[in-house]
Amino acid sequence: MPGIAGYRIKAAGIAAGLLVAGAAHAASYEFVPAPQADLNRVYRVDKATGEVISCQYGLQENTIGTTLCFGPGEGAGPQAPSEYSLVASRHLREAGVFRVNQRTGAMSICYVLDDAVVCTPQGNAGSAAPTPAAKP
Repeated sequence: MPGIAGYRIKAAGIAAGLLVAGAAHAASYEFVPAPQADLNRVYRVDKATGEVISCQYGLQENTIGTTLCFGPGEGAGPQAPSEYSLVASRHLREAGVFRVNQRTGAMSICYVLDDAVVCTPQGNAGSAAPTPAAKP
């Protein structure tokens, strides 16, 4: 039968494990502003699933305003489990961001289209590219 010291060590280990698990869960999203200079839009990615949404400030008459959010549309929903992040280009007129799979290097471009965030299919320099037509 373990003594009181053994129970304290075990309890401390469990508490530390819960803190680490809580910290990992709390850090499950990454946020990046759209690079477009005159757009107040922020993108969010779920770092484990790759799901992307976006929110921005919107004017609303007789109020201080509202938060307009765009849910995941085509290609922006959950992807294969991995480690995802967002990267904004430095192009001042670009409203979209790159979703990057940190493990495979694959990338897609995500942007708001109508009322949803859409993302292109993931591409990678190592993936099959269309072959150019042969010259006659």
